[in-house]
Amino acid sequence: MPTSAVPVSQSERAALADLLEQLGPDQPTCCEGWTTRDLATHLVVRDRRPDAGPGLVLGGPFRAWTARVQEHARTARPFGVLVAEVRSGPPAWLPTAWPVVDRLLNTAEMVIHHEDVRRAQPGWAPRDLPRSVQDQLWRSVPLMARGPAATSTAGGLFVRRSDVPDGAPGSERRLRDGQPTTTVIGAPLEVLLWVSGRATVACVDLTAE
Repeated sequence: MPTSAVPVSQSERAALADLLEQLGPDQPTCCEGWTTRDLATHLVVRDRRPDAGPGLVLGGPFRAWTARVQEHARTARPFGVLVAEVRSGPPAWLPTAWPVVDRLLNTAEMVIHHEDVRRAQPGWAPRDLPRSVQDQLWRSVPLMARGPAATSTAGGLFVRRSDVPDGAPGSERRLRDGQPTTTVIGAPLEVLLWVSGRATVACVDLTAE
């Protein structure tokens, strides 16, 4: 459980590493076609191979190199080593290891991928996260909504958090104009999962008008 004493990016990274270690390399995740080994490999490459970053973010002509790097990491490292590298995060010489950059780039990433593993296992249940953590995730929603999962929805997109009183300042956001408008209602974590392409496991209510 994230606490105020430890950045969310770090507490979620540790919890994800614990879960990967517990489950082993061959369990499913909510990332289509990925096992726990594949997800761990993705995080290790993201953390430790900046040369593979363009393929992760932009795709296109960079995708082939990134795929080669990921396949080498996947096959060359035992799963225990991958999990240890997920746990330790980026090496200190990379800017992504700096605390401010870590919080900016890794908070949503670690939360989402932790849920990718949690929610692919039998008997999962939504977590009751502290309000301070939900606030951080709410700030990440507009950025994640720029991805292909959210933009695949036709028309407008409106999000509303359900863990605060109706009409509370900042509790609603229009992410895209257009008609019809889809409204996504849920706790910030659930909305974040929905806009990032995890609609099948996101505990949200949807309306269209």
